[in-house]
Amino acid sequence: MRPGGQPNMQQMLKQAQKMQQQLAVAQAELAEAVLTGTAGGGLVTVTITGAGEITAVKIDPKAVDPEDVETLEDLVLAAVHNASEAVRKLTEEKMGPVTGGMGGLGLPGF
Repeated sequence: MRPGGQPNMQQMLKQAQKMQQQLAVAQAELAEAVLTGTAGGGLVTVTITGAGEITAVKIDPKAVDPEDVETLEDLVLAAVHNASEAVRKLTEEKMGPVTGGMGGLGLPGF
């Protein structure tokens, strides 16, 4: 603060620019990230990007039982949830230090 209680606008602008640069780096790292989620001890694996786009689903043939499709559906759903949680954690890890106490700036996972 400057005399008279006024904030230094130039300093505030520098801080905002620094935060913007850090945010851009974190977003780029998230965009490049590829994560996986698994269920059933690895019987089902889901690959997801840091942006939350599911890019692959792998199902071990041992998980396929025509008499019990519901279990396979549950395993796929659990793997998707596991992958989504990995994205949420990575987003928090990358964006948390940048956004600080700013409520996440409306970003997914916050």
